[in-house]
Amino acid sequence: MNITQDTAVTLSYQVTSPQGKPVDKGDLSYLHGGYENIFPKVEAALEGQAVGFATTLDLSAADAFGEHDPALVRTIPKAEFPPGVKVGGRIQSVGSDGQPQVFNVVKIKGPEVHLDGNHPLAGQALRFNCKVTGVRAASAEEVTHRHVHGEHGHQH
Repeated sequence: MNITQDTAVTLSYQVTSPQGKPVDKGDLSYLHGGYENIFPKVEAALEGQAVGFATTLDLSAADAFGEHDPALVRTIPKAEFPPGVKVGGRIQSVGSDGQPQVFNVVKIKGPEVHLDGNHPLAGQALRFNCKVTGVRAASAEEVTHRHVHGEHGHQH
């Protein structure tokens, strides 16, 4: 079966910096067809392919996790900071648009806590290497939910 609209695709992948420094690796399943479950450039490269296909793609920051947005960086007084959260932790706060947003705690310095709402890999070019290990027709429920269920997919 080839990868087309509404197929469930399973990949073994490795993400590195353009210089080859490891960033992440594993297996994932996604719903193919514009459901924003994987980088659009990767999805485009996999269109029409089948099990066994392998590719390596160089992704610009814009093609991966986006450019670093300075508007998502903020400093708050330590007095407003929840107890027990440390550097490397995550907290949910209200973004500039009034909606809930997750912020990474990047530094605690004296009376200030520095937060960053960008993805940790925002602003970085990446190399995405993958091999297709499975392709099947997605279930009606998966299409309705806009993601793959089960192993390497979303668990309900």
